[in-house]
Amino acid sequence: MNAPSKPGSKADRDVLRQDMTVAGCTLADIAIEMRTRFRMRPREAWRHAHGWTLQQAADRITQVSTTRPGESVAADASLVGKWEKWPGPSSRRPSLPVLLAMAEAFACGVEDLLDLDDRRGLPKADLHLLIHRPPTVEPPTIPSSIVAPPELAGTDLVRFAADESATWAQWAEASNVGDIALEQLMAETRALASDYLTSDPVPLFVRTRALRDRVFALLEGHQYPRQSADLYVAAGYLCGLLAWMSSDLGQLRDADTQGRTAWLCAELAGHNDLRAWVLSTRSKVAFWDGRLREAINFARHGATYQTTGSVAVLLSCQEADAWSELGAQDEALAALARVEEARAAMSGADEIGGIFSCLPARQENYAAAAQLRVGRPAEALRSADKALRLLAVQPVRAYGTEAQIHISQAAAHLATGEAEGAIEALAPVLALPPDHRLAPVTRRLGELRSGIGRPNAGSTAAVGLRQAIEEFCVDSAPRHLALSPGEGSA
Repeated sequence: MNAPSKPGSKADRDVLRQDMTVAGCTLADIAIEMRTRFRMRPREAWRHAHGWTLQQAADRITQVSTTRPGESVAADASLVGKWEKWPGPSSRRPSLPVLLAMAEAFACGVEDLLDLDDRRGLPKADLHLLIHRPPTVEPPTIPSSIVAPPELAGTDLVRFAADESATWAQWAEASNVGDIALEQLMAETRALASDYLTSDPVPLFVRTRALRDRVFALLEGHQYPRQSADLYVAAGYLCGLLAWMSSDLGQLRDADTQGRTAWLCAELAGHNDLRAWVLSTRSKVAFWDGRLREAINFARHGATYQTTGSVAVLLSCQEADAWSELGAQDEALAALARVEEARAAMSGADEIGGIFSCLPARQENYAAAAQLRVGRPAEALRSADKALRLLAVQPVRAYGTEAQIHISQAAAHLATGEAEGAIEALAPVLALPPDHRLAPVTRRLGELRSGIGRPNAGSTAAVGLRQAIEEFCVDSAPRHLALSPGEGSA
């Protein structure tokens, strides 16, 4: 005996639609009944009022949107499903062009597709435009897809088929982004990646998020495949940058989420340099989250790709970093040897630069930290001193990297019994403004603090330095972020 179907099943919807159609009900009546009886979101109810699958609705939305200059929508079944669920979990907010195309496809008004939750979730500017938009001329009352086409034969059939192909070609030829706009997006991405080395992280996070949203909005439209690939590259780097920033602000779970989205973009673009940089970012997040084996695996995976810039150098640095944290001296030193090999094998410049580059000073910073952890303070001090010399001649001095170099320098001095040298090395770090006190710096300072003055734990210098570090870490960027009022997730 077959189990009865669940309420709202396809069988239930088909019966309801047929009964209401026979009773002379309109599509709007059917959609309202679908909503109330089966507790559907408005957009889902209108789709089922037509009896369409997600893919059929996607095809119709894409088709009607081509009549709107600059507002074409490239929909698929997955996107329609996410638009229907919004603002619920695993959803995506439909843009204005999407809502207008949906309304035309479903033969209804935009207001019919929105309930109170939708209106609360829409940006105020979008809601204002919807409320005050001019009325459409001769709004459709019956979707053209349910009007039976005329019986065609002979030359009429051939001509009609040619017209269909021409219509599709017009859609395929249209694009919502040009090559100049793509070039500008990449230029802005490079600027953000560079600015992050010297700027306050939170305002830059806001700028990066805004640019990412612009790229996401463009990807919801229609463009040539090569342009889509370029947009996915930009989106991948921007999500990777947001992941790096989120980690530096102490938000490791959110950083992981950004990293997964960045990886999806890299895969969709088929871009090896982006793949490697995303895996480097994910290795960094895993390292600071204590998932050291994952950090090693991400770094090794990234190193398997054929790349042109300095990402292979950074990946080997990160592998050495994680091995040293595990106390695996042989593996850490072997990874440091591969750093030099990767530097020698570089075949081109970095595509983005800034945080997505590994200049020699950054390389020596990693080397110093790894050498410290495996018990080689003299080698660590040499690497730290070399890093500072290299940093002094760089066009841009990254304050985060410089702070970590000074911390390694101080730790090396302490390990060799030179307390005065440690205090002197830490002075520039302790002078950093609160907005530049990122999580990796406060974490490393915390580790240093726990080891300060162990032979003479009560010495005046040791007590004063431990107190200064404690005050530094309390008044930090992650701390400020945690205490600030939330304004929505990115």
